[in-house]
Amino acid sequence: MTDSIDKLKTLLGEVADIGSAIAVLHWDQQTYMPSGGAEERAMQIATLSRMAHELATSDEIGAAIEAAKADVGDLEAPSDEARLVRKTDRDFTKEKKVPSSWVTEFRRTTALAHRTWAKARQESDFSQFQSILEKIIDLRRQYAEFFTPFDHPYDPLLDDYEPGMKTAEVKSVFENLRPQQVELVHAISEVSERVDDTPIHQDFDEKRQWDFGIEVIKAFGFDFDRGRQDKTVHPFTTDFGIGDVRITTRFDPQFFNTGVFSTLHEAGHAMYEQGVDQKFSRTPLAGGTSLGIHESQSRMWENLVGRSKPFWVAFYPRLKKYFPDQLGNVDVEAFYKAINKVEPSLIRVEADEATYNLHVMLRFEIETALLEGKVEAAELPDVWNTKMQEYLGITPPDDAQGVLQDVHWSEGLLGYFPTYALGNLVASQLWEKIEEDIPDLSQQIETAKFDVLLGWLRENVHQYGAKFEPMELLQRITGSGLSAEPYLRYLRSKFGEIYGLDG
Repeated sequence: MTDSIDKLKTLLGEVADIGSAIAVLHWDQQTYMPSGGAEERAMQIATLSRMAHELATSDEIGAAIEAAKADVGDLEAPSDEARLVRKTDRDFTKEKKVPSSWVTEFRRTTALAHRTWAKARQESDFSQFQSILEKIIDLRRQYAEFFTPFDHPYDPLLDDYEPGMKTAEVKSVFENLRPQQVELVHAISEVSERVDDTPIHQDFDEKRQWDFGIEVIKAFGFDFDRGRQDKTVHPFTTDFGIGDVRITTRFDPQFFNTGVFSTLHEAGHAMYEQGVDQKFSRTPLAGGTSLGIHESQSRMWENLVGRSKPFWVAFYPRLKKYFPDQLGNVDVEAFYKAINKVEPSLIRVEADEATYNLHVMLRFEIETALLEGKVEAAELPDVWNTKMQEYLGITPPDDAQGVLQDVHWSEGLLGYFPTYALGNLVASQLWEKIEEDIPDLSQQIETAKFDVLLGWLRENVHQYGAKFEPMELLQRITGSGLSAEPYLRYLRSKFGEIYGLDG
């Protein structure tokens, strides 16, 4: 390794350390911090964010990047050094366009907004959240302007989460997906009575839900020596380094799916982070390559594994021991169908697989309109309800189950939502390759054996962190670019069988 790479890594390590400290503050804010600490916490996060940004965009790092580029040569080469310099140079060029004053104000505002959102959601009152959301939207519009010219003002935001992807590409993917998913949902609605989901709408003790979820993710391979789980208002995963990855979950004592599948979902994110090669620690390569690829991992463990029939062949006997009164007379086939019932619902994170992407498309449409200035914060409750009726045929009865249900806007994460749907597509593409490489995968899952599956993901996805860009990684693994067809095949096959659909 050259002296220039060593110098660059040293500087990048300092930026990473500050970023990890900020992550600790965010995690604590959403799990254990008393509400009275919000104002001071906002300033702490803002100060550290400014320091991280100033260091990351300093002349010293700029010079270190140029020296490393000269030594490495071809930044397209697949070596660790070339890809580190390429990723760092890309990040530096983008961050250099953003003033430190904007970073400070954005971080302070979003840190304050979390408490405001949580209270507004608890009281189902959007008006409490509106003014600070207006400021966040204005800040995000300012952010987009730092990157003019662009094809669409949403592009710079989307690029933060899905590098290289354009708004027009997402629109094209969604325009192809939406009618086919709507057609499937409509076909299912004609025979919806074939699935009874009453077994999962009973009294489910929270502690037992927690214990069952922990048992499952331990079996998956979540490493509790390098991670932990806590409760929060809205589930999320964060990391303070490859050796410290935290997940959170939430529970509904009257609805089984909420807690357990949130745990499985976040464990999927966390196992990705735990699987990154340690040599990338404290560098920009130490994390998932994009949110779409990240979501492919969480949605894979939540749905392709956790909502599959082989999984419940293995774990349903264990679940019945936790809840003998609720499930003692319910067989595995009835339970499997119940957890997979397709029905338009209000809450995205509790949506079934067939309707889930419609929730994402709705949010994408609203966000692009916000960036275009066609929609303002004050209009969001009405716009949200109108689009819920348009997309899913239902209208939220209150703000908590409507426009306030997601934490993302309070954190300023406009541009994030499309990655959930992209993750579904990538998960199915990877799954077809996995089934080709592991022919007895279903039999392994039926016996609660997940080490071969996790090993495949470690070898092909996790270890590389952000070394390869998302679509490049997908191409390396599957031999093709992004495609909706594997996902549509999966949905049609699974729900065709559950609902007895022809064809």
